[in-house]
Amino acid sequence: MMRKSHQYVQWMAGIALVAMCPGLAQAAEPTAREAELEARLNQLEAAVSALRGELAAARAQQQDTAQQAAMSAEVAQKADTRLAALEARPSAPAEGFRVGATTFKMGGFVKVVASATRYDDGEVAGGSLGKEFFLPQTIPVGGGHSSKDVIGHARQTRLFFDTATPLGGKELKSHIEFDFALAAAPLGAQRATNAYTPTFRRGFLTYGDWLVGQEWTTFQNAGHLPETTDFVGPMDGAIFVRQMMIQYRQPLSSELSLYLAAENPQTETMTTTAPALVDTDQDRMPDLIAKLAYKGRLGEIHVAGLVRELSFHSNGAGDKAMGWGATVGGKIPFGPKGRHDVRFLATYGHGLGRYLTVGYAPDAIYDATVDGRLHVVDNFAGFAAVKLGWTPTVRSTFMVGYQHADYPGGILAPDLANAEAYSFAGNLFWSPVRNLDLGIEYRHAQREVVSGLKGQMDRVEMAAKYTF
Repeated sequence: MMRKSHQYVQWMAGIALVAMCPGLAQAAEPTAREAELEARLNQLEAAVSALRGELAAARAQQQDTAQQAAMSAEVAQKADTRLAALEARPSAPAEGFRVGATTFKMGGFVKVVASATRYDDGEVAGGSLGKEFFLPQTIPVGGGHSSKDVIGHARQTRLFFDTATPLGGKELKSHIEFDFALAAAPLGAQRATNAYTPTFRRGFLTYGDWLVGQEWTTFQNAGHLPETTDFVGPMDGAIFVRQMMIQYRQPLSSELSLYLAAENPQTETMTTTAPALVDTDQDRMPDLIAKLAYKGRLGEIHVAGLVRELSFHSNGAGDKAMGWGATVGGKIPFGPKGRHDVRFLATYGHGLGRYLTVGYAPDAIYDATVDGRLHVVDNFAGFAAVKLGWTPTVRSTFMVGYQHADYPGGILAPDLANAEAYSFAGNLFWSPVRNLDLGIEYRHAQREVVSGLKGQMDRVEMAAKYTF
């Protein structure tokens, strides 16, 4: 391109000289001719100047192109180096495993428990669940002597399976969970094999904001239960129900959600002559529950309400009544890095007995001998717990629980019907390595029945738990 530009300049200069020669030979021509030649020279100079500018621009463009090519090569080399480094880095282990489009996961824990218990007022029957975790209704009352026992087991060991499958831009998930804790211990099991039947705990599926299946009742928040060596801890003040439900969650903000649920109904009654709870399985309306749950910077708080129909029918006779309940609970962290927290629950209800303490008191008393009606029982229960994180691996929890059943006036409740219970406990936990918890706990509890008889329990318990 440079050679062509120089030839063009030389050619234009030659034309100019040819044009000037006649002017030199005929100097006597008129002034108009000189003016024309001068104009041509000016045009030639302008053309030459323009050509020089184009030549300089072309050279600059060539230099820029060369620099960009060099930079591109350098960037490509760096990208190749980074890619090679990433490919050489070992990949993180995948969670679970996939079969087709479905991801499967498995988890749980192994928990070993040993306890020494003293009962002030009688003995607990062999094979009773009250020997293996705290159930206030199993504390003997009115006995003339005390009793002691030592027991160890691994029945609280738990397994669960999760699945997740992409579907319609969301994930269809499922959860199946079981342990061995609630199966009746076969007599003589401790003699040799200690075999226990797996018991179903939870099994549900979720899609978006919907949940269908067996899960902790919407009326409670299992995450607010305190840490304890026992199965539950302050059982006398706790809501404790897992059941079938259809639940819908509606987020109201990033920290607040509304839960609505229809859950399996079950009325627990007793008669005026016997304290044993009676299940007729003739309920006709689901229990309806609404809950507001907050989880944010301040901690966790939930407020829930329940409406239910109580029903008792037998041999063509029976009655119905309305029951309701309200509860508030929470977990409030404090201290360095939130190592400490306060947990609490308070519940009051009319015909709410089966939701508290695995049925410590009935929902209602059915009077078959006088009026054939259901007389609804009022219930109050609650617990409070303080967790103190002494170090990142050592912590303690101190807790109290309480429950009171208020039987309706004008009806005679059985003398051995449960009326009141309380307990207090303290523990120390140490986690020497991740997912391993070692704990020791002391608990004192008391049970009182309608007649005024009382019984007390003192228990020291140790537990080791490995979560995987």
